[in-house]
Amino acid sequence: MKIQVNARNRTHLFEASPGEKILHSGLARGIALPYECASGTCGTCKAKRVSGEIDDAWPDAPGRKSLKSADEFLMCQCVARTDVVAEVPAYVQMMDTGSCVPCAGAGRIASTEMLTHDVMLIDVDTDAPMEFDAGQFVLLGVDEVEGMRGWSMVNFDRHARRLRFVVRRKPDGVLSDWLFSGTSRFGTRVSLFGPLGHATFYPSLGRDLLCIAGGSGIAGVMSILSRAEQDDYFSRHSGDVFFGVRTARDVYFLEEFTRLRRACGQGLTVTVALSDEEPPSALVNDYPLIRFDRGFVHEVAKRHMAGRLGNVIAYLAGPPPAVDASIRMLLLSRVTADNIRYDKFS
Repeated sequence: MKIQVNARNRTHLFEASPGEKILHSGLARGIALPYECASGTCGTCKAKRVSGEIDDAWPDAPGRKSLKSADEFLMCQCVARTDVVAEVPAYVQMMDTGSCVPCAGAGRIASTEMLTHDVMLIDVDTDAPMEFDAGQFVLLGVDEVEGMRGWSMVNFDRHARRLRFVVRRKPDGVLSDWLFSGTSRFGTRVSLFGPLGHATFYPSLGRDLLCIAGGSGIAGVMSILSRAEQDDYFSRHSGDVFFGVRTARDVYFLEEFTRLRRACGQGLTVTVALSDEEPPSALVNDYPLIRFDRGFVHEVAKRHMAGRLGNVIAYLAGPPPAVDASIRMLLLSRVTADNIRYDKFS
Protein backbone atom coordinates (compact mmCIF):
# COMPACT_ATOMS: atom_id res chain seq x y z
CA MET A 1 0.00 0.00 0.00
CA LYS A 2 1.11 3.55 -0.74
CA ILE A 3 1.09 5.91 2.26
CA GLN A 4 1.16 9.70 2.03
CA VAL A 5 1.71 11.64 5.24
CA ASN A 6 1.17 15.39 5.04
CA ALA A 7 3.21 17.07 7.77
CA ARG A 8 3.42 20.75 8.63
CA ASN A 9 6.64 21.19 6.67
CA ARG A 10 6.36 18.71 3.78
CA THR A 11 4.74 15.58 2.37
CA HIS A 12 6.28 12.14 2.85
CA LEU A 13 5.54 9.20 0.56
CA PHE A 14 6.37 5.59 1.39
CA GLU A 15 5.05 2.07 1.02
CA ALA A 16 3.69 -0.25 3.70
CA SER A 17 3.81 -4.01 3.41
CA PRO A 18 0.64 -6.03 4.13
CA GLY A 19 0.04 -6.15 7.88
CA GLU A 20 2.75 -3.57 8.63
CA LYS A 21 1.82 -0.77 11.05
CA ILE A 22 1.87 2.64 9.38
CA LEU A 23 4.27 4.05 11.99
CA HIS A 24 6.64 1.11 11.57
CA SER A 25 6.67 1.37 7.80
CA GLY A 26 7.53 5.07 7.89
CA LEU A 27 10.25 4.70 10.51
CA ALA A 28 11.78 1.73 8.70
CA ARG A 29 12.17 3.94 5.65
CA GLY A 30 14.03 6.63 7.56
CA ILE A 31 11.12 9.03 8.09
CA ALA A 32 11.08 10.47 11.61
CA LEU A 33 7.33 10.20 12.20
CA PRO A 34 6.24 11.38 15.67
CA TYR A 35 6.05 8.80 18.48
CA GLU A 36 7.06 8.18 22.07
CA CYS A 37 5.93 4.77 23.34
CA ALA A 38 5.17 3.33 19.85
CA SER A 39 2.95 0.74 21.55
CA GLY A 40 -0.49 2.37 21.73
CA THR A 41 -0.27 3.95 25.15
CA CYS A 42 0.69 7.62 24.82
CA GLY A 43 -1.10 8.95 21.72
CA THR A 44 1.89 10.90 20.37
CA CYS A 45 1.69 9.19 16.97
CA LYS A 46 -1.89 10.20 16.24
CA ALA A 47 -2.76 11.20 12.68
CA LYS A 48 -5.89 12.26 10.79
CA ARG A 49 -7.10 10.06 7.94
CA VAL A 50 -7.81 12.11 4.80
CA SER A 51 -8.55 9.17 2.52
CA GLY A 52 -8.18 5.41 2.39
CA GLU A 53 -9.15 2.53 4.64
CA ILE A 54 -7.32 1.29 7.72
CA ASP A 55 -7.67 -1.52 10.23
CA ASP A 56 -7.11 -0.84 13.94
CA ALA A 57 -5.21 -3.66 15.64
CA TRP A 58 -6.04 -2.37 19.16
CA PRO A 59 -9.36 -0.47 19.33
CA ASP A 60 -9.05 -0.21 23.12
CA ALA A 61 -5.52 1.23 23.16
CA PRO A 62 -5.11 3.74 26.04
CA GLY A 63 -3.62 6.24 23.60
CA ARG A 64 -6.99 6.55 21.87
CA LYS A 65 -8.02 8.97 24.62
CA SER A 66 -6.02 11.59 22.74
CA LEU A 67 -8.11 11.19 19.57
CA LYS A 68 -10.63 13.98 18.99
CA SER A 69 -12.58 12.76 15.95
CA ALA A 70 -13.55 9.56 14.15
CA ASP A 71 -10.95 10.27 11.44
CA GLU A 72 -8.03 10.35 13.88
CA PHE A 73 -6.04 7.17 14.52
CA LEU A 74 -2.84 5.89 16.11
CA MET A 75 -0.21 5.16 13.49
CA CYS A 76 1.48 2.63 15.79
CA GLN A 77 -1.65 0.46 15.90
CA CYS A 78 -3.20 0.85 12.46
CA VAL A 79 -2.56 -1.05 9.23
CA ALA A 80 -3.47 0.26 5.77
CA ARG A 81 -6.12 -1.75 3.95
CA THR A 82 -5.85 0.51 0.87
CA ASP A 83 -3.65 3.41 -0.15
CA VAL A 84 -3.87 6.01 2.62
CA VAL A 85 -3.44 9.77 2.87
CA ALA A 86 -3.02 11.11 6.41
CA GLU A 87 -2.09 14.34 8.18
CA VAL A 88 0.05 14.81 11.28
CA PRO A 89 0.15 18.06 13.31
CA ALA A 90 3.95 18.14 13.46
CA TYR A 91 7.08 18.87 11.48
CA VAL A 92 8.46 15.61 10.11
CA GLN A 93 12.03 15.31 8.86
CA MET A 94 14.11 12.48 7.49
CA MET A 95 16.30 10.76 10.10
CA ASP A 96 19.82 12.08 10.46
CA THR A 97 22.57 10.38 8.49
CA GLY A 98 24.08 7.64 10.61
CA SER A 99 20.95 7.10 12.71
CA CYS A 100 20.02 3.56 13.69
CA VAL A 101 17.00 3.00 11.44
CA PRO A 102 14.37 0.72 13.02
CA CYS A 103 13.37 -2.53 11.36
CA ALA A 104 11.41 -5.67 12.13
CA GLY A 105 13.30 -8.63 13.51
CA ALA A 106 12.96 -11.76 15.60
CA GLY A 107 14.78 -13.83 18.17
CA ARG A 108 14.30 -16.17 21.09
CA ILE A 109 14.42 -15.96 24.85
CA ALA A 110 17.83 -17.32 25.85
CA SER A 111 17.60 -16.98 29.65
CA THR A 112 15.65 -15.46 32.51
CA GLU A 113 16.73 -14.62 36.05
CA MET A 114 14.81 -13.18 38.99
CA LEU A 115 16.57 -10.06 40.31
CA THR A 116 13.98 -9.32 43.01
CA HIS A 117 10.57 -10.68 43.97
CA ASP A 118 8.97 -8.83 41.04
CA VAL A 119 11.79 -7.93 38.61
CA MET A 120 13.16 -10.31 35.98
CA LEU A 121 16.30 -10.11 33.85
CA ILE A 122 15.68 -11.44 30.33
CA ASP A 123 18.21 -12.20 27.60
CA VAL A 124 16.99 -12.39 24.00
CA ASP A 125 19.23 -13.76 21.25
CA THR A 126 18.41 -12.08 17.94
CA ASP A 127 18.34 -13.82 14.56
CA ALA A 128 20.44 -11.00 13.08
CA PRO A 129 22.71 -8.38 14.68
CA MET A 130 20.96 -5.21 15.82
CA GLU A 131 22.65 -1.84 15.93
CA PHE A 132 21.29 0.59 18.50
CA ASP A 133 22.32 3.67 20.44
CA ALA A 134 22.73 3.67 24.22
CA GLY A 135 19.42 4.52 25.87
CA GLN A 136 17.15 3.13 23.14
CA PHE A 137 14.40 0.50 23.37
CA VAL A 138 12.67 -2.07 21.18
CA LEU A 139 9.11 -3.30 20.84
CA LEU A 140 8.86 -6.98 21.74
CA GLY A 141 5.97 -9.37 21.26
CA VAL A 142 5.17 -13.07 21.69
CA ASP A 143 2.50 -15.10 19.93
CA GLU A 144 0.78 -15.98 23.20
CA VAL A 145 0.07 -12.32 24.11
CA GLU A 146 -1.67 -9.70 21.97
CA GLY A 147 0.29 -6.53 21.19
CA MET A 148 3.92 -5.50 21.64
CA ARG A 149 5.63 -3.89 24.65
CA GLY A 150 8.47 -1.39 24.78
CA TRP A 151 11.56 -2.60 26.68
CA SER A 152 14.82 -0.68 27.05
CA MET A 153 18.10 -2.48 26.48
CA VAL A 154 20.33 -2.86 29.55
CA ASN A 155 23.44 -3.64 27.53
CA PHE A 156 25.28 -1.72 24.82
CA ASP A 157 27.00 -3.44 21.92
CA ARG A 158 27.48 -1.87 18.51
CA HIS A 159 26.25 -4.96 16.62
CA ALA A 160 24.41 -6.86 19.32
CA ARG A 161 23.34 -10.47 18.93
CA ARG A 162 21.96 -10.49 22.45
CA LEU A 163 19.57 -7.94 23.95
CA ARG A 164 19.22 -7.75 27.74
CA PHE A 165 16.12 -6.37 29.46
CA VAL A 166 14.69 -5.93 32.95
CA VAL A 167 10.94 -6.36 33.32
CA ARG A 168 8.89 -5.58 36.40
CA ARG A 169 5.74 -7.53 37.11
CA LYS A 170 2.72 -5.23 36.82
CA PRO A 171 -0.70 -5.85 38.38
CA ASP A 172 -3.01 -7.20 35.64
CA GLY A 173 -0.19 -6.92 33.10
CA VAL A 174 -0.93 -9.61 30.53
CA LEU A 175 2.63 -10.03 29.26
CA SER A 176 4.20 -9.79 32.72
CA ASP A 177 1.71 -12.39 34.02
CA TRP A 178 2.80 -14.64 31.15
CA LEU A 179 6.47 -14.10 32.01
CA PHE A 180 6.07 -14.55 35.76
CA SER A 181 3.72 -17.55 35.59
CA GLY A 182 6.42 -19.96 36.75
CA THR A 183 6.57 -21.71 33.38
CA SER A 184 9.96 -21.72 31.68
CA ARG A 185 10.01 -19.38 28.67
CA PHE A 186 13.41 -20.59 27.46
CA GLY A 187 13.50 -20.79 23.66
CA THR A 188 10.24 -18.88 23.11
CA ARG A 189 10.26 -17.04 19.79
CA VAL A 190 9.79 -13.26 19.98
CA SER A 191 9.10 -10.59 17.38
CA LEU A 192 11.03 -7.33 17.55
CA PHE A 193 10.82 -3.85 16.09
CA GLY A 194 13.47 -1.27 16.75
CA PRO A 195 15.59 0.35 17.87
CA LEU A 196 13.39 3.21 19.02
CA GLY A 197 13.68 6.13 21.40
CA HIS A 198 15.10 9.62 21.54
CA ALA A 199 16.88 9.53 24.93
CA THR A 200 20.18 8.57 23.34
CA PHE A 201 23.68 9.12 24.66
CA TYR A 202 26.78 9.84 22.58
CA PRO A 203 30.25 10.45 24.08
CA SER A 204 30.69 13.43 21.75
CA LEU A 205 28.08 15.35 23.79
CA GLY A 206 30.87 16.44 26.13
CA ARG A 207 28.75 17.32 29.17
CA ASP A 208 28.47 16.03 32.71
CA LEU A 209 26.02 13.15 32.91
CA LEU A 210 22.98 13.05 35.22
CA CYS A 211 20.73 9.96 35.22
CA ILE A 212 17.55 9.77 37.30
CA ALA A 213 15.65 6.49 37.09
CA GLY A 214 12.77 4.92 38.96
CA GLY A 215 12.21 1.16 39.07
CA SER A 216 12.80 -0.72 35.83
CA GLY A 217 13.62 2.61 34.15
CA ILE A 218 17.18 1.89 35.26
CA ALA A 219 17.52 -0.39 32.20
CA GLY A 220 18.26 2.37 29.69
CA VAL A 221 20.57 4.07 32.19
CA MET A 222 22.65 0.90 32.43
CA SER A 223 23.05 0.94 28.64
CA ILE A 224 24.20 4.58 28.81
CA LEU A 225 26.69 3.74 31.58
CA SER A 226 28.03 0.82 29.54
CA ARG A 227 28.59 3.11 26.55
CA ALA A 228 30.26 5.74 28.77
CA GLU A 229 32.54 3.13 30.37
CA GLN A 230 33.65 1.84 26.97
CA ASP A 231 34.65 5.40 25.99
CA ASP A 232 36.31 6.21 29.35
CA TYR A 233 33.84 9.11 29.54
CA PHE A 234 34.13 9.63 33.29
CA SER A 235 37.83 10.44 33.09
CA ARG A 236 36.76 13.68 31.35
CA HIS A 237 33.29 14.38 32.73
CA SER A 238 31.41 13.64 35.93
CA GLY A 239 28.53 11.21 36.12
CA ASP A 240 25.81 11.07 38.78
CA VAL A 241 23.27 8.23 38.83
CA PHE A 242 20.17 8.24 41.05
CA PHE A 243 18.19 5.01 41.21
CA GLY A 244 14.85 5.17 43.01
CA VAL A 245 12.98 2.19 44.48
CA ARG A 246 10.55 1.76 47.36
CA THR A 247 12.43 -0.49 49.79
CA ALA A 248 15.68 -2.40 50.14
CA ARG A 249 14.04 -5.58 48.82
CA ASP A 250 13.37 -3.76 45.53
CA VAL A 251 17.03 -2.88 44.83
CA TYR A 252 19.07 -4.70 42.20
CA PHE A 253 22.20 -4.19 40.08
CA LEU A 254 24.20 -3.36 43.21
CA GLU A 255 27.07 -5.63 42.14
CA GLU A 256 27.12 -4.04 38.69
CA PHE A 257 27.04 -0.54 40.19
CA THR A 258 29.97 -1.49 42.40
CA ARG A 259 31.91 -2.80 39.41
CA LEU A 260 31.22 0.42 37.48
CA ARG A 261 32.35 2.55 40.41
CA ARG A 262 35.63 0.64 40.60
CA ALA A 263 36.14 0.82 36.84
CA CYS A 264 35.20 4.50 36.43
CA GLY A 265 36.74 5.90 39.61
CA GLN A 266 35.81 9.20 41.24
CA GLY A 267 34.17 10.49 38.08
CA LEU A 268 31.08 8.36 38.69
CA THR A 269 28.80 8.36 41.74
CA VAL A 270 25.76 6.14 42.30
CA THR A 271 22.98 6.93 44.76
CA VAL A 272 20.11 4.58 45.59
CA ALA A 273 17.02 6.38 46.93
CA LEU A 274 14.53 4.43 49.06
CA SER A 275 11.17 6.19 49.17
CA ASP A 276 9.47 4.07 51.88
CA GLU A 277 12.17 3.36 54.46
CA GLU A 278 15.54 4.36 55.81
CA PRO A 279 18.44 2.50 54.15
CA PRO A 280 19.26 -0.56 56.30
CA SER A 281 22.73 -0.41 57.82
CA ALA A 282 23.55 -3.88 56.46
CA LEU A 283 22.95 -2.63 52.92
CA VAL A 284 25.10 0.45 53.49
CA ASN A 285 27.92 -1.64 54.97
CA ASP A 286 27.84 -4.30 52.24
CA TYR A 287 28.12 -1.74 49.40
CA PRO A 288 30.46 1.04 50.53
CA LEU A 289 30.98 2.39 47.00
CA ILE A 290 27.26 3.15 46.65
CA ARG A 291 25.51 6.00 48.44
CA PHE A 292 22.08 5.32 49.97
CA ASP A 293 19.49 7.93 50.92
CA ARG A 294 15.82 8.24 51.91
CA GLY A 295 13.22 9.99 49.73
CA PHE A 296 11.72 10.14 46.28
CA VAL A 297 14.42 9.88 43.66
CA HIS A 298 13.92 13.36 42.20
CA GLU A 299 14.09 14.91 45.69
CA VAL A 300 17.28 13.01 46.52
CA ALA A 301 18.80 14.07 43.19
CA LYS A 302 17.90 17.70 43.86
CA ARG A 303 19.64 17.64 47.26
CA HIS A 304 22.84 16.03 46.04
CA MET A 305 23.06 18.01 42.79
CA ALA A 306 22.52 21.46 44.34
CA GLY A 307 24.87 23.91 42.64
CA ARG A 308 26.13 21.27 40.18
CA LEU A 309 23.58 21.43 37.36
CA GLY A 310 25.23 24.05 35.17
CA ASN A 311 26.89 21.68 32.70
CA VAL A 312 24.72 18.56 32.78
CA ILE A 313 22.76 16.62 30.25
CA ALA A 314 20.04 14.69 32.09
CA TYR A 315 18.51 11.33 31.23
CA LEU A 316 15.24 10.41 32.93
CA ALA A 317 13.40 7.09 32.97
CA GLY A 318 10.76 5.26 34.96
CA PRO A 319 7.07 5.60 35.79
CA PRO A 320 5.49 8.72 34.21
CA PRO A 321 4.87 10.47 37.58
CA ALA A 322 8.55 10.06 38.50
CA VAL A 323 9.68 11.35 35.10
CA ASP A 324 7.30 14.33 35.32
CA ALA A 325 8.52 15.19 38.82
CA SER A 326 12.15 15.03 37.68
CA ILE A 327 11.41 17.25 34.69
CA ARG A 328 9.80 19.88 36.93
CA MET A 329 12.72 19.74 39.36
CA LEU A 330 15.29 20.21 36.60
CA LEU A 331 13.42 23.02 34.85
CA LEU A 332 13.00 24.87 38.16
CA SER A 333 16.73 24.38 38.70
CA ARG A 334 17.34 26.14 35.35
CA VAL A 335 18.36 23.09 33.34
CA THR A 336 17.20 23.90 29.82
CA ALA A 337 14.74 21.61 28.04
CA ASP A 338 17.25 20.71 25.31
CA ASN A 339 19.47 19.16 28.02
CA ILE A 340 16.71 16.89 29.36
CA ARG A 341 16.13 13.59 27.57
CA TYR A 342 13.52 10.93 28.25
CA ASP A 343 11.13 8.49 26.60
CA LYS A 344 7.67 8.11 28.11
CA PHE A 345 6.18 4.64 27.87
CA SER A 346 2.69 5.73 28.95
